[in-house]
This record gives sequence, C-alpha cells and structure tokens, in this order.
Amino acid sequence: MKFALGRTVAALAVSCLAAAGIGAEAAADPVGAFYQPPVGFDSAPGSIIRTQPTSILATVPGEQWPVPGQLVLYTSQRQDGSPVAVSGAYVPGTRPWQGSGPRPTIVIAPGTTGQGDQCAASVAVSTGLAVDVGRRSISPNQEAVALAAWSALGANVFLTDYIGLGTPGVHTYVNRAESAHAVLDAARAAVRLAGTPTPLAFWGYSQGGGATAAAAELQPEYAPELDLKGVWSGAPPADLTAVIGRIDSGNLIGGAIGFALNGFRERHPELAVEVDRRITPQGRATLDTLATECIGDVILRQPFLRSTALTVDGRSLPQHLLEIPAATAVLDAQRIGHRVPSVPVLVTSGINDDTIPYDQVRQMAQYWCARGATVTFRTNHLPAIAPGATLPNHFGPELIDGFVDNVIPYLLDRLAGKPVTGCTFD
Repeated sequence: MKFALGRTVAALAVSCLAAAGIGAEAAADPVGAFYQPPVGFDSAPGSIIRTQPTSILATVPGEQWPVPGQLVLYTSQRQDGSPVAVSGAYVPGTRPWQGSGPRPTIVIAPGTTGQGDQCAASVAVSTGLAVDVGRRSISPNQEAVALAAWSALGANVFLTDYIGLGTPGVHTYVNRAESAHAVLDAARAAVRLAGTPTPLAFWGYSQGGGATAAAAELQPEYAPELDLKGVWSGAPPADLTAVIGRIDSGNLIGGAIGFALNGFRERHPELAVEVDRRITPQGRATLDTLATECIGDVILRQPFLRSTALTVDGRSLPQHLLEIPAATAVLDAQRIGHRVPSVPVLVTSGINDDTIPYDQVRQMAQYWCARGATVTFRTNHLPAIAPGATLPNHFGPELIDGFVDNVIPYLLDRLAGKPVTGCTFD
C-alpha cells in the first residue's frame, strides 16, 4: 500500500495522455527523431550537430512563460576516445546578469534519471514530466528548479543528458571518464551557442555531483581552454564500491545498481561474461528491464530491490564483483580523487545520507586537498528520517544546500572573481 499513491498518479498521467491521443507509437520512438545523430557528424568534441527550438517549463519572474530554449545535439567522446553524439538543452540568458562580471554559463549535470532514452533530462524540459505511455514510464525534470534559478539570475544554462540517454546506445551511468566528457563538451557546445567566450560554472548533485567532480579533475588536460571558475559537486559517488554496498542494503533505489552494471557490461565485454554467469535468468531479465526504465519507474516497480534476488547463489552482486578482477579494475577506474582540479570546488554531503555515503565524499575532498586543490567542504546535518527511503536523507540536503544555504552564493563569488584558497572543512 505504501506506493499506491505513486502508482495512482502514474496511472492517471498515462490515462490522460492516452486520452489526448498519445498512444503506443510513443513507445516505438520515446524521444523522437531529433535524438538520432546523422551519419558522419563532426567528430570534434563540443561541436554542434544540430539544434531545435523548444519551450522550457521554468518560471522566471518578468519573462515570458514558458521560456524559449533549444534542444542540442553535440559531440563528445567515449572512454576510448571515439566520437559520440550527446543531447541536452540550452537556455540563453535574457535577463540582465545579476552577478558581477560578464554573463556566465552554468552547465547542469543532472542527478539520476534512469537508463531508458525517455529518461533523458532534455525530454522533460518542455513539460516538466516525460511520460512514455507504451512503457508506462514517467520521468520528471528534476533540474527544473536549478534551471529556473540560474535563468532568473540572467545566466545562460546548459543541461546535459550524458552519453546514451536519449541518443543511441546504452547510458554509461556513473562512468567517470564519459560523465566528465559529457559535461566538458557540453560547456564547449554552450560557449559556441553563446557566440562569445563566457565564464563557466558546473552544477551537479548525486550522479551529477560525480559528473561535475570528474569533469573538474579532467578539465586541465581534456578542455584547458574553458574559462571554468567554480564547481559544485554535491553528494558525488566518488567510490563506487562503497556506494554500491550502501544502496544494496535495502535502499528505495537499489535498482540503480543495474544502471551501473549495464553501462559497465556494455563497455567491458570481459566483465559481462563474468557477471552473466553469476546471475539467474530472472536476474538477467531484471537488468534488461532496468536498462529501459527511469528512476521513477524503479521506485514504483522495484522498490528496495536487493541484488541477492538476482544471483545464482543468493549472495549479493557487490560480493561477487569483489571476486572478479575485471570488476575491481573497472570500479577502481571510476574512483574520483586521483586527479587534481585546477579550479575551486564546493563539495557538499549529508552526514545522514542513506544513498551516497558521507565518508567517501569527505575522503574525495581530502584526497584533493592533500594534492593542493582548493576545496570547500560543507556537511549537511539534516537528521536521519526513515533511513533507506532516499527522498528525505539524500534529496533533502540537495534542496537545503543547493537553494538555501551554500551553493548559489559560492558560485556567484567564484564567477565574480572573489579569491578563495586552500581547503576548509566543516
């Protein structure tokens, strides 16, 4: 009964769209032709492949509603350096910039939306909620508030979908290199769309916090030309071994382990062979299903999924992965903290976060500090509420830090050129 209300809301949304004539054909093409890249697109990272006007569901005081924007298809790179098309959405600033200095561009790296193409954040920007009737799938635009907040301040905003969300191929969830590439090449694309050099800041929480942290580390070598001023990395999954262990212990979104496994299996066939012989046919079917779902679908259909239900011997997938050399090598390659950002980074984490462990976030910040990075670490002390339920303990700190206490003032100071040095922890 505890998810009855959520299922009712989903059913109503599906029924309403079906009544409006949006039917089974939506399942065959959940995102539309725009997301299919042409043959022979420009392979230079950050190139604009195509754009398409769209409306953005974001309330900006004094501006027309909805806000005009663009869907964007741009070029990035897979972990092996091969070119790949990535989608996103761009909203040019139209209000006077409320901060100091020239108008900046904020690149938003979304939190976990899912693995199906219909879960891409840009799919939901025009309505606030993407509904795929054929798949009975729903995906809200979780970044609508951030997009509206920065648009209201007069900034340009670019929202990336990451590699394989919306566009062809498997979304490589929490892949360090590919997440970083998607964010950095989104910044390059945004500068091209702005038509002039622009200072940049990165905004990300949870999966997005991992993506902005990875991008901050990789920027000096991958995109040194970017005028990056500051980065927010909120609750980043810096150590996937610790994160997987946490969410596999009875967490509302435990199914997100499947997103990670599907992405790693796609890029590492040797790992796929080892994983496949340790899971049951039902387990394989579950992974295949998760590859088509959004995080809202996971909450409604597979809440509190434990990987012990997927394996041939009833042991957890994290236990199995620790016994597979290929898996430990892949997980270690995703660790964030071995490189050094060259710009100031604000790192935030909830001490009672039940989804992204606090200790591994703090450890990442400490690694950076030990190597000379400029880091401000802020602990959110929101009390634990219904541990394992994700929503209060994981997303609560995002709302408090992102929009009440820390993040916007920090990034405004960096964009204004206010100096900050060294490391501070609280």
